[in-house]
Amino acid sequence: MNYYPHTLINCSCSSEHPRTESEWENSFALKMFLFQFVNLNSSTFYIAFFLGRFAGRPGKYNKLFNRWRLEECHPSGCLIDLCLQMGVIMFFKQIWNNFMELGYPLLQNWWSRRKMKKGGGGGGQNVENKSQLPQWDKDWNLQPMNAHGLVDEYLEMVLQFGFTTIFVAAFPLAPLLALLNNIIEIRLDAYKFVTQWRRPMPARATDIGIWHGILEGIGVLAVITNAFVIAITSDYIPRFVYAFKYGPCVDKGHHHADECLRGYMNSSLSVFDMWDLKNSSKDRYCRYRDYRAPPWSSAPYEFTLQFWHVLAARLAFIIVFEHLVFGIKSFIAYLIPDMPKDLCDRMRREKYLMQEMMYEAELEHLQKERKKNGKRYHHEWP
Repeated sequence: MNYYPHTLINCSCSSEHPRTESEWENSFALKMFLFQFVNLNSSTFYIAFFLGRFAGRPGKYNKLFNRWRLEECHPSGCLIDLCLQMGVIMFFKQIWNNFMELGYPLLQNWWSRRKMKKGGGGGGQNVENKSQLPQWDKDWNLQPMNAHGLVDEYLEMVLQFGFTTIFVAAFPLAPLLALLNNIIEIRLDAYKFVTQWRRPMPARATDIGIWHGILEGIGVLAVITNAFVIAITSDYIPRFVYAFKYGPCVDKGHHHADECLRGYMNSSLSVFDMWDLKNSSKDRYCRYRDYRAPPWSSAPYEFTLQFWHVLAARLAFIIVFEHLVFGIKSFIAYLIPDMPKDLCDRMRREKYLMQEMMYEAELEHLQKERKKNGKRYHHEWP
């Protein structure tokens, strides 16, 4: 038996016995988002933070079940692999989504028209020409909108927002591709709603529901993830530490990028003795990316002091970057409130006037009642 995410999540949300329909929709939207987010972003998180981190070193590689070596990054670094993965997702996946959104109803409507021409629809009448049908029959033969169609539209935009922001430091072209995709998708959706789908039933809503909280969570996650990408996945921090601590500009007063990074590649490579593997090759030593002591040192293949300096700089950069971005975000949110001050004042005044009108109406009603019953009354609250 095949199980689908919509079916499983529907059953899960119904078993919670939500009090209102909006609570059920919020629960359904949150679970659908979590399912799709983990499904689509697991590969990018793996490449960014796990690929090649636990592979070991030459002579002591970590193996799965003592048989298979763990996968490693490209020699140029994991940032290139992450950039390629993001490029494939942002380009090909969006093309496929647009094709499916428009192609599926096109195929369904073509099949329904074909059945009608063969006498399968329209009350058993054989319709040779579509123009012979009245307009209401043409509209009825269009595809009905999915019950969760609006949730799917929101889900697509929120997932695209996540791809655009979470790993934007690794793939800066993501916002541009998202903008181009949305420009195209606006026209495709307009064509789809007008010509391929039945008109959906309108429904009122006060806000976008739980999607606002999901977008806030993605924004927080994007700041943290980009901080880790810059600090851990990229070579920005190792280059910075080398330029200011180990490079040729340490004893000089100036710091020029090209001059201070001279010898960085040699400093980022460690030495391994091939004879430790009983390999009688002509070249005894090989180099690999790591900060480990050479085989002739007192503690061979142990982490060097430069490794710990780089690690401390990475952690410090993550903390400073996150606090700086969150501080700027809070400052901008304070300068640009969700509701302007003059609008808040007008709403408070309208509320005050409404309460005053209700007070006057109630007072007038009570005074009329007392006058009708022959009791004395005053221009005060009785």
